[in-house]
Amino acid sequence: MIRTLLLLAILLAGCLIPGVEQSAQAQIQSYSRQGKPPELGLDLLRQDPYDLIFFTPQSGGGWAMVTPLPFRDMPSRRDGKLEFEVMGLQPKKFGAKWTEIERIDFWEKRLEQETSDRIAGGDFTGAFPFLSILIRDYPTRPGLRNLRSDFLFKNAFQRAEKGERGEALALLEELHQYNPEYRQKEVINGISGTTSTLMRSLMEEKQYAIAQQLLVRLKKSYKAYNLESISRLENEFLQLAQEKRDQALKALEAKDYRLARTRAIESINLKPDIEGGEKLVSDIAKAYPMVRVGVLQAAREFDPVRLDSWAARRAGRLLYRNLFEIHGVLPEGGDYRFLFGDSELSADRKLLTLNLNLSKLEPPLDKLGIDFLADQLANRARPEQPEYYTPWAAAVDGIAINGPRRIDLTLRRPNVLPTCLLQLNVDGSWFGGEAGEPTNDYKLGEIKGEETRFKLTDIAKSNLSDPSKPQEIVEIHCSNAGDAVERLRRGDIDVLDQLFPADAARLRKNKDITVVPYPLPTVHMLIPCSDHPYIANDNFRRALVYGMDRENILNMLLGKEGAGSAGCRVLSGPFPAGLDPQDPLGYAYDQDIKPHPFEPSLSRLLKQVAINMMEEEAKRNKETPPKLREIRLAHPADNMSRIACQTIADQWKLTGLEVELVELPPGKTMPDPDQADLCYVSTAIWEPILDARRVLGPEGLAKCEDQLLGLGLRRLEEALNWGEVRQRLLDLHFISHHELPVIPLWQMVDSYAYRKNLRGVGRNIISLYQNADSWRIEF
Repeated sequence: MIRTLLLLAILLAGCLIPGVEQSAQAQIQSYSRQGKPPELGLDLLRQDPYDLIFFTPQSGGGWAMVTPLPFRDMPSRRDGKLEFEVMGLQPKKFGAKWTEIERIDFWEKRLEQETSDRIAGGDFTGAFPFLSILIRDYPTRPGLRNLRSDFLFKNAFQRAEKGERGEALALLEELHQYNPEYRQKEVINGISGTTSTLMRSLMEEKQYAIAQQLLVRLKKSYKAYNLESISRLENEFLQLAQEKRDQALKALEAKDYRLARTRAIESINLKPDIEGGEKLVSDIAKAYPMVRVGVLQAAREFDPVRLDSWAARRAGRLLYRNLFEIHGVLPEGGDYRFLFGDSELSADRKLLTLNLNLSKLEPPLDKLGIDFLADQLANRARPEQPEYYTPWAAAVDGIAINGPRRIDLTLRRPNVLPTCLLQLNVDGSWFGGEAGEPTNDYKLGEIKGEETRFKLTDIAKSNLSDPSKPQEIVEIHCSNAGDAVERLRRGDIDVLDQLFPADAARLRKNKDITVVPYPLPTVHMLIPCSDHPYIANDNFRRALVYGMDRENILNMLLGKEGAGSAGCRVLSGPFPAGLDPQDPLGYAYDQDIKPHPFEPSLSRLLKQVAINMMEEEAKRNKETPPKLREIRLAHPADNMSRIACQTIADQWKLTGLEVELVELPPGKTMPDPDQADLCYVSTAIWEPILDARRVLGPEGLAKCEDQLLGLGLRRLEEALNWGEVRQRLLDLHFISHHELPVIPLWQMVDSYAYRKNLRGVGRNIISLYQNADSWRIEF
């Protein structure tokens, strides 16, 4: 009877509903007059819940998928008739006598069976989604507690066999908290054994602080069980801590201060209350003050005004000073201060006066000759000189020395901010020394492994009056942000130069650490860096932009704790948007221009338009059209850039593009010629009036020859007042948004963090080492 009713319903549906062929195909899968329903496996999770009714052979056999029945177990009395709706044929009602029904497989029972079968087969990845649905939708099911416990127990032991001790311990602890009575002896023994193995691994990796924290937590959680492994490990920790302390004392006696500090910190991490531990660290710091700085990007070049390298800017500021240094942002551009005295711009903005005052400067800066300074300023305007800088040459008309301490710089036209054009690196050659010789308190020492050492210069040592000033600053390259944060927490490093918002939020809860945001954001973008014919096509570049979900990528990088961080946002152009709409730094950004949205279909369309255009042009020129080869996307060797580029590559691949990732060597931010087609760059665009050309100009990062952009840059440099500057930068923003000489991504607000026993770091610094000459260690 059921078979006849179902067949009649399908025939009627075919007569009444257009597209009957496809509809009937879907409906036929809802029942069968023979056999069994297909095994769906994980596809079961894609279905709406349904129950399965199986009919007796006497009634003709077969089965039907029906909407969930109002009862969730076979009723004890089964008289009369059962009414139901077949999936795909709702709201049509069907009926069958209970004597015609062999059994009913309820939805949740099938979920339980799938979960149980996969657990038995060791497929915990496959079992997890089924178990999750059961926990979410059927939390009171009898047997669910044991099913979940089986999952945790067997998964833990499988992971332990694979050597995944941390994961195994986490599963066993979750099981013990969830169901303490479940196979208690085996679970506790498993926790004890896994703990021992995991601790051995942490000790071998010298993760002493993590091991100690884990030991303390386990001791507290399982005090009632007197775990043998915990007692044994406590004794081993104490013995090893004493050995480390003794090694530190011997190294201190031998004046090997680096080794002494390392061993003393390891000793405290192993046993925080070890006798004499804190005093030993203090004694070492007094004997040889040293600051260890955790960095995510190792420095191999040293330039405090480098636009595209965080590491070069950071470490360059430790070695060198600049003629004019940026200290912040004022309502009208950057706050640039003259290193050797003070400066003054006339009311008509056509005369810049430099007044030298060397009396308060330390050697060698106090030895500057005014004639030499005038020559350096002149060389910056002479094309044949290596110091030549086009914008300065276009701005200056005359240089005059008026007295022993004054230089007057006459400008060709009113200039709103001529000081930003004079960020010259001041090295030893300015004072009769060697080119490249440091002019700050520190000099480059050895680079070995993950460490780069900077030592006090001889002159700085001779002027040393405070014994708490660091004699050495050591940069420690950390493989990722999580590792860097953990090192700072346990005291292996004293400073962390770059914190992402989520890590900053977590570290602010630590009473021993100070976290401060940098006042200026970094602008992240993709820079074209090859002759790839398609990347030279503006439609293809638009396809790349529409093929990226920049909002979601940024949120992923920020993490849950960093979501909504002030100033972190997707950009529509190459200039910073400021931390808020009133931020003067955003004077080049047009808030009315919205970033291109994520539209994969439009991305694919624009890609095809670019291909068609290239083919048509080749046909007209009777040439072979260029092949759309893979895009080589380069990125620096840091974890955030690596994750961002991997995600971008995955999204581009969904639009049909082939992408190869190229990781640059440590310290390098731009690829060698023909090594990549696009490069992920984090830039310090802190003065758009200056940096527009450094990014978009023919000699800038983008090496753009576009005539419209070139005209815009020239008009910007000819602006006579801030109103004109603002409007011409907005014009450049508009052109860049549509022509995409660079592909804008987002701006990020980073922070730095340091342990509170380090004084003098400062709270409103542009670069980490801006106040390094004032750093002091509190003993």
